[in-house]
Amino acid sequence: MFKKILIANRGEIALRIMRTAREMGIQTVVVYSQADEKSLPVLLADESVCVGPPASNASYLNIPNILSAALMTGAEAIHPGYGFMAENPDFAEMCGEHGIVFIGPTPESMRALGSKAGGREIAALSNVPVVPGTGLLDSTEAALLAAKQIGYPVLLKASAGGGGRGQKVVRTQDEMKTAFNQAQEEARLYFGDPAIIMEKFLEEFRHVEVQVMGDGQGHVIHIGERDCSIQRRNQKLIEEAPSTLPATLRQEILDAGVRLAQHVNYAGAGTLEFIVDRDGQFYFMEMNTRIQVEHCVSEMISGLDFVRMQLQIAAGEGLALQQSDVVLRGHAIECRLNAEDPDKDFRPAAGKIEEVYFPGGPGVRVDSHVYEGYAIPPHYDSLIGKLIVWHESRDQAIARMKRALQESVIGGPKTTIPLYIRIMDNPFYKRGAVMTNFLKTRMEL
Repeated sequence: MFKKILIANRGEIALRIMRTAREMGIQTVVVYSQADEKSLPVLLADESVCVGPPASNASYLNIPNILSAALMTGAEAIHPGYGFMAENPDFAEMCGEHGIVFIGPTPESMRALGSKAGGREIAALSNVPVVPGTGLLDSTEAALLAAKQIGYPVLLKASAGGGGRGQKVVRTQDEMKTAFNQAQEEARLYFGDPAIIMEKFLEEFRHVEVQVMGDGQGHVIHIGERDCSIQRRNQKLIEEAPSTLPATLRQEILDAGVRLAQHVNYAGAGTLEFIVDRDGQFYFMEMNTRIQVEHCVSEMISGLDFVRMQLQIAAGEGLALQQSDVVLRGHAIECRLNAEDPDKDFRPAAGKIEEVYFPGGPGVRVDSHVYEGYAIPPHYDSLIGKLIVWHESRDQAIARMKRALQESVIGGPKTTIPLYIRIMDNPFYKRGAVMTNFLKTRMEL
């Protein structure tokens, strides 16, 4: 096992990785930008290294500075968390060239599955259904031709990205040029890659994803599925596990996820994302070749520590679990605590946190890097924490989440907490009638 690792990320995920590493007796190095100098991961790490100014492309995406920090501190491995460098095969390759272990899948797997275009090809070879769509599009003209063949509305998506970045819904031919240029620019800004694909846009569907772990030798298990349908601007707000899909459909999706990951001898943690239409037909969307923000709900129903498993696999200890060893129990829900104003189209609300109190009690978990007096920087995403609850049934988990949200206090910036309390009371949510357009069709914002 590693003696020292470097965490190439920030915020709650950096702290999450650090906690498991400490329990395993592993020292941690955290890199940070000047804007994050007083963040909790930096204050708690064994060592910390500033890698640049606030802008992501000058700090958290600065490969030479991150590798230099690892070499300078003697870190044997780098955990990229999610976002930033987590799905960059070139970065993973450069780690290996410098004798540093990348805690994640191989560069080959990332190249095959990390891009949405590549993922669609692998899905077809694995006999997994995909939404009608295209490979990479290099011009507005190509996009217009593809949209004519597929039929409007269509969805433009950054091939290299996730999290709703670089995505644009296009409903008419007249919208295409502006939307295509915007999607390309956003993809270039967030992922350093302007490549765009197109898919048929389904107006109403559920977003269900499969959590897998692989050893890189063809052994892959799933750790259940999650429903991530409640979103704003294609970004998730509430996730839960398991989904409320019929048992037979759930198993078909789980089997498809494992089959696709086995096709590339996947190593480490990964998530395969599917959409499920109103008729119960499911389609593969993409694979996130990293740990997910919402991994916590799957940890809560399985009792497993995914970061520990990532470290063990990366250190060459393999994956000891068989599918029959995975026992899923109860129901878990996660609410992303974002510094945003839901009443103003989820406008980010950076600023100083003047007061903070997180809930407790049985079955309640909070993953957050903020504290009283912490100033939320305006340079990154608005996630300031995650509230996760577990209970034996979904109804009980909803009641527990409502109680925990009502106990939560974050003074200063606006947050999504009041919205979540309303959702917990929503009759459509209570009976599991959730689609990705839930906020628009089932809530009065």
